[in-house]
Amino acid sequence: MTRPRQFVVEADGGSRGNPGPAGYGAVVIDPATGETLAEAAEYIGVATNNVAEYKGLIAGLRAVRALLPDGPADDGPQVRVRMDSKLVVEQMSGRWKIKHPDMKPLAAEAARVLPASAVTYEWIPREKNKHADRLANEAMDAGKRGRQWEPSSSTADLDTPRSSVAAALPPVSGPPGDAAAGAARARAALNRPAPSAAATPQVGWGAAPDLGTPATFVLLRHGETALTPEKRFSGSGGSDPELSAVGRGQAERAAAAFAARGTVQEIVSSPLRRCRETAGAVAARLGLEVRIEEGLRETDFGAWEGLTFGEVRERYGADLDAWLASAKAAPTGGGESFAEVARRVAATRDRLVTRYAGRTVLVVTHVTPIKTLVRLALGAPPESLFRMELSAASVSAVAYYADGNASVRLLNDTSHLR
Repeated sequence: MTRPRQFVVEADGGSRGNPGPAGYGAVVIDPATGETLAEAAEYIGVATNNVAEYKGLIAGLRAVRALLPDGPADDGPQVRVRMDSKLVVEQMSGRWKIKHPDMKPLAAEAARVLPASAVTYEWIPREKNKHADRLANEAMDAGKRGRQWEPSSSTADLDTPRSSVAAALPPVSGPPGDAAAGAARARAALNRPAPSAAATPQVGWGAAPDLGTPATFVLLRHGETALTPEKRFSGSGGSDPELSAVGRGQAERAAAAFAARGTVQEIVSSPLRRCRETAGAVAARLGLEVRIEEGLRETDFGAWEGLTFGEVRERYGADLDAWLASAKAAPTGGGESFAEVARRVAATRDRLVTRYAGRTVLVVTHVTPIKTLVRLALGAPPESLFRMELSAASVSAVAYYADGNASVRLLNDTSHLR
């Protein structure tokens, strides 16, 4: 029996705004030599990250099919798809249910390109998917200029190490020249000319550093509890209240909004009950798991827990004045200062940014952690915490880039509740 051809497909997609201007990239690699057999990239207009990632997968699988002179036979090919989208990998592997209506037809289209028995899926970190990521960014850059991606100007294949990929699968046997001939067929099928080895990168204003897709934290404050409308201090040292009926309704409306957008890839939550319940409502709609992060808990307000601002003023006036004047002052009775909260929130942020580089994460937490993340992203002073409004079940967003910079994209959005 003839040994089946083997291929590695690396694919990626991105959206600058999520949804926003979007593009995908895909590359087909000979695992025996590390040679690039085909590249595909396209600007697809306004779309979400997930849509762009699926489009990249479809393009990569089609490029493999174009490499086969007689189409896929019963004994081949064998294709290993490597992507940094856990959502796509898990859904196409059949381990996660596909619930979002925009994803179902794309997944079905991807499944039709090659026999299911021929394709396996593997998640890889973003840093190991640089070739496809660069292609996707080149496509989005071209779209920004009102053009489509051209392989003749691509530099995505330059300095892309393939030794680890080449070692991943057994060598492929076949007559000399098959890879080159197949690559030509793939490019013809994709209606693209062969890439030029003499292509040079852009310089100057048009050549911003390639920082990749940021880690995006979508910050969701929990829904209302019985204490929320009375504006009582409710931190991590109090009664740990559950969501009220209003709060549960808010959580469901937030869940419906996130399901419609289809952008969330991971969910993390404060350990407190009101956040776990809010996160659970979203997770149930998206088919995702909730990861608990202790560092996302609310401030411990000490003796002020359950009291209104006026009651604290009446009972602990001097301590309240000190707290309002300095981030280092703690609430009465062993509570946490804002400085202490900032240290643990920043440490949690750093862990999550590393863990979820390039992904969109729903972070379900409380007023102080959300305000702290926004404050730190802006480089604002501690007193700015008192100058932000955060409604129950409101959405904010911060993007974190590979160079350490952050961008606040949204604050206190409640449009999904109206």
